[in-house]
Order: sequence, then structure tokens, then C-alpha cells
Amino acid sequence: MGDDEPPVEVRVIAGRDSVTPGGQLVLAVVLDHAEHFHTNPHEPVVPPEMEGFLPIATEITVTVADNAAEVGPIQWPQPKAVEVNFTGSPVKYLVYTGKAVAYVPVRVSAGATAGGTLSLSVETSYQACNDTSCLPPDSDVSQIQIPIVEVGVESKADDLFAGFDPSVFAAAWGDQGSKPGAATSAGGGKFFGLTIPGWDEPIGLALLFVFGALGGFILNLTPCVLPVIPIKVMTISQHAGSPGKSLYLGLWMFAGVVAFWLALGVLASSVSTFADPSRLFGYWQVTLGIGVLILAMGVGIMGAFSINLPKQVYMVNPKADSAPGSFMFGVMTAVLGLPCFGFVAGALLAGSAAMPGWVVLVIFLSLGVGMGLPYLVLAAKPQWVDKIPRTGPASELVKQVMGLLLLAAGAYFAGSGVLVYLKGDAQRLASLPWWTKAVHWWVVGVFAVAAGAWLTWRTVRITPKPIRRVVFGLVGLVLAAGGVLAGIDQTLKARSDIWSPFTQAHLDAGLASGKVVVLDFTADWCLNCKAIESAVLLKNPVKSELLSTDVLPLKADLTSTKAPGWDKLRDLGRTGIPTLAVFGPGLGEPWVASAYTPEQVVHAIEQARGKAVSAAGG
Repeated sequence: MGDDEPPVEVRVIAGRDSVTPGGQLVLAVVLDHAEHFHTNPHEPVVPPEMEGFLPIATEITVTVADNAAEVGPIQWPQPKAVEVNFTGSPVKYLVYTGKAVAYVPVRVSAGATAGGTLSLSVETSYQACNDTSCLPPDSDVSQIQIPIVEVGVESKADDLFAGFDPSVFAAAWGDQGSKPGAATSAGGGKFFGLTIPGWDEPIGLALLFVFGALGGFILNLTPCVLPVIPIKVMTISQHAGSPGKSLYLGLWMFAGVVAFWLALGVLASSVSTFADPSRLFGYWQVTLGIGVLILAMGVGIMGAFSINLPKQVYMVNPKADSAPGSFMFGVMTAVLGLPCFGFVAGALLAGSAAMPGWVVLVIFLSLGVGMGLPYLVLAAKPQWVDKIPRTGPASELVKQVMGLLLLAAGAYFAGSGVLVYLKGDAQRLASLPWWTKAVHWWVVGVFAVAAGAWLTWRTVRITPKPIRRVVFGLVGLVLAAGGVLAGIDQTLKARSDIWSPFTQAHLDAGLASGKVVVLDFTADWCLNCKAIESAVLLKNPVKSELLSTDVLPLKADLTSTKAPGWDKLRDLGRTGIPTLAVFGPGLGEPWVASAYTPEQVVHAIEQARGKAVSAAGG
């Protein structure tokens, strides 16, 4: 060690450059030890040969200004054995040496103000020793200032944080931790090897918005919307009198269309505010009822019945010669299209109960953007109005394909509702054959195949243009293939089920025999549960761990509100699914998480084995 080189250098590094209200943060406290120096662990273990030696433990204290965050349990580095000679004879002693990193989890208060700063004071106290003597205790105080922002938080993909175990967030607050630089997933997964981004991932959110906007644009092609587009645009253009003002009024009309859809989104997202979908869909009447409603919407859009607006609605005729008037002109344009696309809106309102509120808002917002975009573009370029296709067989085809896809969605919810009913009785549940879990997926697949085949066939009959035939033929092929593959995927899962049904007695017996118990809380109506099961639990390396002789995989099927797993879920401090719990002799408390990576699950299983493995080795 040089004359100016300290025995221990302390650095504190934040895992994010900014945080959001309610967000998470990891601090890495790095102790860089000079050669031949070490510090005592957080919980020193004194060997019998060093009786009377009183080591000073390494401590980390984090003070948060203005109570803007909470600090969770510190993840301390693994001590290493070194040889010391404090008593005149060499002894092996566990210490921190070299580059030792402790991780401090921090959760920002949900009430923290965006635009402010999260101020943290991190004090690290320690005692540096070499192999023969110890220096006086010392401490280091680091001040951390991190901006609090509304959105757009990026984590540092730094190898320094590779050793952090995100499960400490779940242990401390019951939420999902994330390694800096690693995104969590909601609604994502793998389908036949194809990675589907989750809603929480930027690319997943972007794709959700793009497909929603595409859906909104397609709604303009329905028979009761397409003919009025030229009329609405020419009205705006005549009131404007100049290209600049036409664009200005078009922007306000576009805002009115978007506002209509956003209002529907607020209405739909409020469902999750008043009722937990995890409980709501446990009632077979609710799940089956939603399925029947969506099926009715599908039949309706195909012409079985119509949505009629009150006559008074048609008498509302705002003048589109000002910003407020154009805004209301846009709102009424959307309202008057309800006889055609109201079936889709009704199905979305019903199905949105199964999705997080913010996802529902994104979907409805993107639908509004897609539907309003043609008005904005044509207001800027009124001469393009002549290029708008006229209503006819193609417009009717759009409605028919939409109807078949709604029937597929309705079949999923209706089938799930039937399963909820069947699983409400324990004896009936025990008698169910494996294929009952997959049969409704084949009904979904049949409707998807019908949609794809009908789209392809009618496109060939409607248009002679090769490009259109190829493009829409490929879309039809994707729809049909997706339906078939979904049925095959769910059938394979049902037939090769590795899970045993949960009972408290089964769990207790597994633990009593020294096994690690992995308990998955799921339900037939929970698409997120199925996605994360496919992406994580049924893929190696997790699946191979679940099949190990010392691991007991249990599934708590919460399809019915009467399922015994609900009580266990509440015992773990949770109310919603998906949820995974890992029990074992190496864990004082079970590891519990709602979203997780394969590495987290494998690590939790290894931790759960801990004491049993140590005992076997000793």
C-alpha cells in the first residue's frame, strides 16, 4: 500500500440516473480494500481460537430526506476466508476483502413529487485490518442526489449490479424487483419460441400502441364510417378557407375523436379501481357473462342486430369553424360511428376487466389516434379526399372479420367461465380429464382460422390486384396459423402438466420431507399467468429444477372463488395473480413474487435448498 493509498475506499453508486414516484432504486456500496487489508462482515463470526476478540462490524446507514423513500434490507457481500495472526498463531477468519459490494434496495414514495430530487445520505462505518493488526474504526459519508421524474427511467446496465438479488423488493414490499438494466414483464412471454414483449417493456408498449392505432384506423373502413370521411373533411376545409387554418381545425377535430375514445378508456379502466380482476373473474357468472356479451357483439357486427342511437343525437350538429366547434365536431363524428364500431367498443369495455388500468388507457388512446388520423391528414391535404375508397364488399369484409375475431375472444372468456363453474366443486375438479383445460382454446382457434380463411377467400373474390391478394392473404394466414398454434400450445401444456394440485396438507407434507416447494397461483382466465408460465416456469432452466427429485411443484388453481388457494394467497399477503411462492428449509420466510425472471426463480430454489444442502454436506 502506498503512503497516500487508504486501506479501504468506499464508493456509493446509484443503479438509476433518475427515479419515478413509487419506483425502485438500488444503491451499490463498494468497499475497495487495499492489498492485505480487509474489513469485518456485517455479522462477524469469531473462531474459537480468537476468543476475546471483539470485531467491529461493517454497517451501512441510509438517511432519506423528507421521508421521500423507504430503505429495504441490505444485501451484504459474501465473506471470504483469509488467514490472520492476531493471537500468535494463524487462524482462518471470514472477512470482506478485495472488491466487496453491498446492495441497498430503496423504494421511492408514491407521493414523491416529480421534478424534485431524492436526497440520500449513506454512511458506511467499518474497521480496516491487515493479517496482524486493526486500525481505528472509520466511516465514510456519501451524499446521493437523484432527480425524480414522471416517466422515462432508464437503469444502468452495469456489471456492478449483476450480483443484486431483486427478490429483496418482494420480501420487503411485496412487489417485483428488477436488476438495473433488466426490464420486468407484464403480459409478455414466449409462444412457440417467439418472444412476446411485455406491456412494461418499451418495445411492448410501443407495439401495443401501434396495433391499437392500426385497429382504430381499420374502424374507419366500416360501412357507416367510411362514407362520412369525405363529408367531414370537406366541411372542415370549407370553414377554414386556407390550408393553414384547415390543418388547425383538423387538429382540433382529431383531438375530439381521441377525447371520445379516451373517455371510454377511463370508463373501462375504472373497473380495476372498484374490483380486483383476480377475484372478479373467479365468479363463473361474471366470466361467462363477459364471454356471452363479447359473443353477442361479434354476432351483432356481422349483421344479426344493430345499435341505434337516439334521434336527438343526430340533431347535435356543432359548427366546425372554430377550435371548440371542431373539437365537438370530432367528438360527434366518433359518436355517430357507434352503430358500426360500437360492437368493438362494447367488447373492449367487457374484456378490459382482465387488464391493468393503464394498459386499457393505452389501448383506447391508440384506437382514438388511429381513428382520428385520417381526418388530420386529409384536413392538411383535402385534395386526397378523392383517393378514399368507397364502401362496398371490402368494407363489409372488414366488419365480418372483426366479428369472427370477437367471436374468438368471446369463446375464450365463455370457455374460461365454464371452467370456473366446473372447478367450483372439489369432487368435480378431481374428475375432470386433462383435455377440458384446452378444449375452449380450440374453439378460439376455429374462429381465428375462419377469420383468416374468410379474409383470404373474399379478398381473392373482391380484388384482382396481386399485391392486395398477397398482403391480405398473408394476414389471413397469420390469423389462421395463430389460432391453430394456440390450440396446440395449450393442449401440450394440459397433457404434460408437471404440477400437482395445491392443498395445505400437500404443502406441509412436502416441507416435512425436506423438499423445496414451488407454489404457482394461477387461473384459467388469467392470460398473464399463462404467459409467464410459458416464458419462465415451463422453460429450462426453471423446468429442470421443478422436475428435480427434491422439488415439489404445486399449482393453486384459483379459477373458482371457492378454490382453497385463495386463503393461502391471503396468508402470503397477496390478493392478485400471477403469484409464485417458493418454500424450503433454507428460507425463513417464503420467497414471493408476482413477476419474475428465470434467474430469480432458480436463485430462490437454490436459496430454499440452502440449509438442507449444507446439512447434507456437513
